[in-house]
Amino acid sequence: MLRFAVRNLLSRPVRSLLSLLGLTVAIVGMVGLFSVAEGIDATVDDTFGQIPGILVMQKGAPIPLFSRIPKAWTSEIEKLPGVNVVSAEIWVRANVINGKNIVSPPRFLFGADIPAHQKLKHSVYGKAIIQGRYLDESDKGLPRTVISRQIAEEFKVGIGDNLTVNGADFEVIGIYYCGSLLLDVAIIVEQPIVRQMSLFDPGVVCSFYVEPTGEIPNEKLVEWMQDMFRGRDVAAWQPSSLLFGGGLSSGKSSKSTGVTSGNPLIDLVRSADRAIKDFGQPESDEPPSSKGKPTTDNEPSVIPMVDKGSVTTDVERETGDDENEELDPLEIRSAADWAERFDEFTSDLDIFLTIMTSIGLTIAVLSIINTMLMSVSERIIEFGILKANGWSRSDVMKLITYESAVLGLAGGLCGSSFGWLLTQIINWKWPEHIRLLASPELLTFSVVFATILGIFGGLYPALWATRMMPMDAIRRG
Repeated sequence: MLRFAVRNLLSRPVRSLLSLLGLTVAIVGMVGLFSVAEGIDATVDDTFGQIPGILVMQKGAPIPLFSRIPKAWTSEIEKLPGVNVVSAEIWVRANVINGKNIVSPPRFLFGADIPAHQKLKHSVYGKAIIQGRYLDESDKGLPRTVISRQIAEEFKVGIGDNLTVNGADFEVIGIYYCGSLLLDVAIIVEQPIVRQMSLFDPGVVCSFYVEPTGEIPNEKLVEWMQDMFRGRDVAAWQPSSLLFGGGLSSGKSSKSTGVTSGNPLIDLVRSADRAIKDFGQPESDEPPSSKGKPTTDNEPSVIPMVDKGSVTTDVERETGDDENEELDPLEIRSAADWAERFDEFTSDLDIFLTIMTSIGLTIAVLSIINTMLMSVSERIIEFGILKANGWSRSDVMKLITYESAVLGLAGGLCGSSFGWLLTQIINWKWPEHIRLLASPELLTFSVVFATILGIFGGLYPALWATRMMPMDAIRRG
């Protein structure tokens, strides 16, 4: 029966080929689209699998680049039990490298806290060095940098060569490779140099990287840090921060706080913005509440006591969980938490990709139905003769179903093969821009799904053919 079905398809090569191409294109599209989501998942897993610590940044900020938090909070986190090292980090966009304007892929100046990095047991970039060495105490005050392999290859520089970033020259002393699109974007420089280059606020950093000792679960450390800083006066990140470079909100003018950006134009805009917001607000001579005041060495900090599993603050006693979340000024997550957050994004992406893929698959199924229906109508006399010679309805249905199943299987195999090949070409052509992953599970599912589509596409023509009596079929033909 299968051989008979294949011969029938080959007897009408043009129509069969068009139907096969329609399904092949649909499956290629499905493999290509879902390989985007799988590529994102794989990139996220590879990235956060290399980061065992906890990332602390301004609440609402999409990435550390846009986050602004007080540097003074470093010492408070260091006092928590279970904390090994707290590394304050600064991230600045590298706009021009060796005279080339950088748009995509993005590159970032990473201001590293060298003393803190020397104490890390697991340095993400330090352990990824493939040439040269990482920054150490001997590099303090010197224009030296460690760059990724991708950046070194793009600008054709090696150990000992100079790299000009945002107008400043740096000597390359090390090259690293993490194998992640999210990590291999950094130009690592000593933090004070990045501050001077970007006129960064002296009392502000982008984020903290907290390395735990491993004695206390990361989830408990996250909970303690949230309790410690709950109610502190740091505004949640807003898109307007991109324009004004803001992030810290003290409720006072820059004149009274002494915190400036180093850029007169930005400070002027900030002052005008605060003046408008404060217009008509009554002045208060009362000191700020203790909730919004940073702790000092002379004041008690919210540090877990003997019972470290039951840390409770005044804020928690006065408000509910939802209100507590609103008072949290920081986004504090472990690598597993960030991975789950990206998984939520990819799940929404999967819905969109499913809708887009369904359109192409619907067209492919209609193409198969049209092909099989035309094939059946052209062979109506043949079916009548077969039924007159003893073929049953089930035999006729099997023949047509086999034909549509062969079309579906062939379309699935061709679509999966071409889809996989396309992802490899894209990954080879643009390795720094995108990563697509067509897993064996996705390819197998595509073949099975295409075969099922082919079978269902041939059901209606098969049912139509089996309903006709032999003489009616011959007479109609």
